[in-house]
Amino acid sequence: MSTPSPGQVIEADSYKPGSTISDWRPEDTGFWESTGRKVANRNLWISIPALMLGFVVWQVWSVTVVKLNDVGFGFSKSQLFWLTAIPGITGGTFRILYTFIGPIFGERKFTAFSTIILVVPMLWLGFALQDTGTPYWELALIAAVCGIGGANFASSMANIGFFFPKKEKGSANGLNGGLGNLGVSIVQLVAPLVITAAVLGPPAGGPQHDSAKNTDVWLQNGAFLWVPLLVIMALMAWFLMNDLKVAAAPFSQQKIIFKRKHNWLMTWLYVGTFGSFIGFAAGLPLLIKDNFQAQGYQATTYAWIGPAIGALTRWLGGSLSDKVGGARVTMLSFVGMAVSLVVVIFALPHSGDQGSFWTFYIGFLCAFFFSGIGNGSTFRQIPVIFRDWHSKGAEGKGPEAQAAALKQSEMEAGAVTGFSSAIAAYGFFFIPAMFANFPVTSALWCFIGFYATCLAVCWWFYARKGAEAPS
Repeated sequence: MSTPSPGQVIEADSYKPGSTISDWRPEDTGFWESTGRKVANRNLWISIPALMLGFVVWQVWSVTVVKLNDVGFGFSKSQLFWLTAIPGITGGTFRILYTFIGPIFGERKFTAFSTIILVVPMLWLGFALQDTGTPYWELALIAAVCGIGGANFASSMANIGFFFPKKEKGSANGLNGGLGNLGVSIVQLVAPLVITAAVLGPPAGGPQHDSAKNTDVWLQNGAFLWVPLLVIMALMAWFLMNDLKVAAAPFSQQKIIFKRKHNWLMTWLYVGTFGSFIGFAAGLPLLIKDNFQAQGYQATTYAWIGPAIGALTRWLGGSLSDKVGGARVTMLSFVGMAVSLVVVIFALPHSGDQGSFWTFYIGFLCAFFFSGIGNGSTFRQIPVIFRDWHSKGAEGKGPEAQAAALKQSEMEAGAVTGFSSAIAAYGFFFIPAMFANFPVTSALWCFIGFYATCLAVCWWFYARKGAEAPS
């Protein structure tokens, strides 16, 4: 296909659902308004629910563990925290793989594949929960396989960024990531509801007895419910999304990011924002149960609200960053998270004092709010940093050099987005693991110290006057 001139209207058939698009020029206003916006939005609004289900599978254990001992499994507090943490290991590790494999095979095809394979751990979990004799090692293995759902974020976010122009990348990534993150809250809200009755009928199996409430529950419903939705979204991704040739890149080209300083710096910052969001989401249900259930506060009633706030404010962080700059918003997020955790620390039970649940809870809600803001702002910073850096290198070299620089910056920004999300996903593992092995207050003070380093990095490289890469 020959490259159309700027502003030329493209035939719609070239961009039909399920096709591979050879020519994609979102910065061309005429192309964007006539063709690009519609295609980009179609891909975005299919990507969002597919990603959301990935987060559902990734976080299903955060709410499942709360009921295991009540129906007769008999695991220790440490074992339950480990079941919550294990999906973080595989989620982060597979995110690294998914970052680079999506552009190789095509994101439409890879989105469909990465969604349909999540049916396996959901079926396995549903059957395992019906037998209290299921060994711990098998449940740990299921938790590890569920972690693959979290890997979908890396490929999804890297993909969506290619579809939108610079001025809308923050909002688009914020919507995709934020509403995708909402899967955490959805599973923590919906799963406790569907396990209370035989809503899926006899094919889903019989009940277990909940000794804590002296009633029957169907734990397997919290896993089986998502299977048909995963199948539907995989089919929609296959038939309705598009592959972009501009997004295609072999690993030999993508690996250049490991030589880029700003890849490592932005990864450090994203560990602070998203690592906190996903780690707190995984650990909060058990924190509530261990510290405040004796006072009548149920984890399943309250835990889902924090991740919902963090997910929804991700879009706000991206949108705000489009207006005032990502670095400023990122700094605000770290200050806000640090102050919020100080409130949480002093609200926890200690030295015979029962603590204050509502102060603890509001502190955590604020931490989720600021983590969501930072999730959106950091992902707005990445494409700006790489676009500006490559554009400066091509100044005065003509239109072809500028076009090549733009393409290279888009490829690198996509790879950095995926890689940083992979490393940050380990927060899902480390935060619950720290809660399991150290006093909660000690762990929280460590997080505050880490935020101080993030604040310094963001100010020095991106926010101060004369910063190396203002973003």
